[in-house]
Amino acid sequence: MCSLNLNTSFLFHPATISRSRSPTFHLFHTLTKLPISSITTKNPHKKVNRRFYPSQSFSVSAVLTNEDVLKGENTERDKPAFNFKSYMVNRANNVNQALDDAVSLREPLKIHEAMRYSLLAGGKRVRPVLCLAACELVGGTEPMAMPAACAIEMIHTMSLIHDDLPCMDNDDLRRGMPTNHKVFGEDVAVLAGDALLSFAFEHLAVDTAKAGVPPARIVRALGELSKAIGAEGLVAGQVVDIASEGIADVGLEKLEFIHVHKTAALLEGAVVLGAILGGGSEDEVERLRKFARCIGLLFQVVDDILDVTKSSQELGKTAGKDLVADKVTYPKLLGLEKSRDFAEELNKDAQAQLSAFDPHKAAPLIALANYIAFRQN
Repeated sequence: MCSLNLNTSFLFHPATISRSRSPTFHLFHTLTKLPISSITTKNPHKKVNRRFYPSQSFSVSAVLTNEDVLKGENTERDKPAFNFKSYMVNRANNVNQALDDAVSLREPLKIHEAMRYSLLAGGKRVRPVLCLAACELVGGTEPMAMPAACAIEMIHTMSLIHDDLPCMDNDDLRRGMPTNHKVFGEDVAVLAGDALLSFAFEHLAVDTAKAGVPPARIVRALGELSKAIGAEGLVAGQVVDIASEGIADVGLEKLEFIHVHKTAALLEGAVVLGAILGGGSEDEVERLRKFARCIGLLFQVVDDILDVTKSSQELGKTAGKDLVADKVTYPKLLGLEKSRDFAEELNKDAQAQLSAFDPHKAAPLIALANYIAFRQN
């Protein structure tokens, strides 16, 4: 089972780590046992309605044809018919429209253009869809979680804008398009990320209240989101990642810390926010938290694999950049086959957390876990 060792920390004293931001998974002992094997403008003074290019807005459609992705393992709980491709396209449409409505083109034009450029550039919308699915799994509705789902995507977009800057990963391509700073300049790109980050919290607080969600749930959700992206979450992972570049003796424990925080924390936040806002019980929230931690690390393991096995055209971003930057990755430390075995183990552990839920209601999350495991970009 995907579990955490709360008493272990390679870098920070345990007292500095929040309970919900536990530092490591410690699943690596299992690895020794694994076999090696349009933009169209209406009124220029008002809102701009961006129509997404098919290759960007629904890039998820192109890869959701693998039988394993759609049906997962051929078990009893996977038998109920569930059209994951249709589900993802529908939810991505809803999320895209909500994002377009939330961040309209207004004064100052340049900053809003920059915000929208990256926010509305497509993407799979995995994080917001996870938020919506978790909310509905525990009995909530889409309107209850949509502001949170949008907030998560705003913050994710912020992290991508900043990650691509010359002072960070110095990348020129994101989602098949020039990165934000290449279009708007470094100064505006930094500010666009900052604006998305701050507006995410405003949007979550104000618009979730409009959906009738009790204030206590909203406050708790805001706290969870803050932890997910702060110095105990995304920022912690990013800092340790930067500090680890070019270091030869970066081990699995530190690599796990980086990705549990840099990548998994925001995925965990997406799922947990959905569960909280949907009115999930404490047991349901914690089961979904463990599920999310596993798929969060799974997402990064697969990302590392794709970085060395796919082209830039296939990925929509620069391939092989981790190798060029001499970053430690799972394929680098474990080899390609053991990395794939580890991804499979994480997927199984994640889905085990959903066994207590109605399989029909859990079908979207089961399929999302499989999608993350088998995605091709």
